[in-house]
Amino acid sequence: MQDYRKLFVWQKAHKLAVETYSLGEYFRRPEAWKLRDQIFDAVTSIPANIAEGSGRGSGADFKRFLWYSNGSCSEFETEILLARDANFLPADIHDRLNEEVQEIRRMLSSFIRRIE
Repeated sequence: MQDYRKLFVWQKAHKLAVETYSLGEYFRRPEAWKLRDQIFDAVTSIPANIAEGSGRGSGADFKRFLWYSNGSCSEFETEILLARDANFLPADIHDRLNEEVQEIRRMLSSFIRRIE
């Protein structure tokens, strides 16, 4: 379909994933490891689904994968909120990540509407 790396929404999602992976220091305690892994899985699913969908043969397939990416945004939001509330992640970092994922969600929603 198109080169996903040229999509601004993929670029933002990729940047968020890279930024999130740099936060491992906040999840050093064993009780935080499962949540850390879930956070990393969710954040990597956002750009991965955009990339996979762009490689599909139809607009309907692409749209479905954009919805999957949107769902991963919700999962990521929930998990970073839990990390903040469990005192693993500082509030200022949570707030910054949350703002970034909200922007990605808005971009995905706009993109999905354009495909329809």
